[in-house]
Amino acid sequence: MIDVLELPDLVESTVLDSPWVTIVWNDPVNLMSYVSYVFRSYFGFSKAEAERRMLQVHNDGRAVVATGSREEMERHVEAMHDFGLWATLSKADDA
Repeated sequence: MIDVLELPDLVESTVLDSPWVTIVWNDPVNLMSYVSYVFRSYFGFSKAEAERRMLQVHNDGRAVVATGSREEMERHVEAMHDFGLWATLSKADDA
């Protein structure tokens, strides 16, 4: 058995995985009021926050609506698709 103390070149390092984000994209199909409704009902945003993010989608073409683990963001993207919204996930560093 090798004693770790005998291996001076062995260095332990921890790399923190950067978070993932869910991005909702503008589309020519859904009404702004519906997008706001989805943000309120699914994410629990206040009316003002849902309106702010909906306008970001409308004006900027996209909005980050959630941040977290990859698995969690995959669930959010699938839920947005179930609501008929265009959504993707991306590393937070790339968003």
